[in-house]
Amino acid sequence: MTWIAALPMYNVTPALDLEWRAWLVDVLRRVKPACRVVEPDEELHGFWRRPNLLLSQACGYPLMHGLHEQVQLIATPRFDAPGCEGAHYSSVLVTRADAQFDTLAACRGARAAYNQDDSNSGMNVFRHAVAPHSRAGMFFSAVLRTGSHLGSLRAVADGRADIAAVDCVTFAFVCDALPELARKVRPIGMTATSPGLPLIASDTVPPATIEALRDALNETLEIQPERAKRLRLQGFSVLSLADYDRIGQLEDEARAAGYTHLA
Repeated sequence: MTWIAALPMYNVTPALDLEWRAWLVDVLRRVKPACRVVEPDEELHGFWRRPNLLLSQACGYPLMHGLHEQVQLIATPRFDAPGCEGAHYSSVLVTRADAQFDTLAACRGARAAYNQDDSNSGMNVFRHAVAPHSRAGMFFSAVLRTGSHLGSLRAVADGRADIAAVDCVTFAFVCDALPELARKVRPIGMTATSPGLPLIASDTVPPATIEALRDALNETLEIQPERAKRLRLQGFSVLSLADYDRIGQLEDEARAAGYTHLA
């Protein structure tokens, strides 16, 4: 079996993509068996379920909606970014820099943008934040699915939407690498926190290899601290699926308030 690995998240620029790839290559050099870094050639739900997946990033929402049955948790990164608390993160609620909105409550009747229906940071925590303000399951006048956090930021910046929830790590990278885009938007709040994007492996990967991967993750931070700083990586925590139950809790609280989807 040829093992594969990919890091499909947080590549907000080509330069940052190269940084992540170089870090991943260094991690894999410390682990046997040999593994090939790839670009996912299918939608991520299928890619994450590949039996030869040695290492990848996933979103916590699909993890807790079936993916956990076919993968193992390796670790969860701890990022140095506003809105992160250890291995937990939140999303930044952003509007246009010149918009009149100063709070989420003031956005009633505005237009929302979000990345994907199964995103924890772009949809689930956003829904949870809006739920207390909704009336009969409604709050926004229109909702736009953009396909990515970067797409949501651009929709807000370009005036196609008024508010979006953006993973705080992504937003920190945008501030670092795309300052002109960051200047076009303005944070007006933060969502609740939940466990960050997990690093996963197929359930076919042996336990000894999982432990070797965990060791390699931390070793790569120690040997190149400047790169770790650019990637905003502080370390890794080993969380359980029970920790990720927090994501379902946020979903349940929104549904209990009668707000089942962004609307």
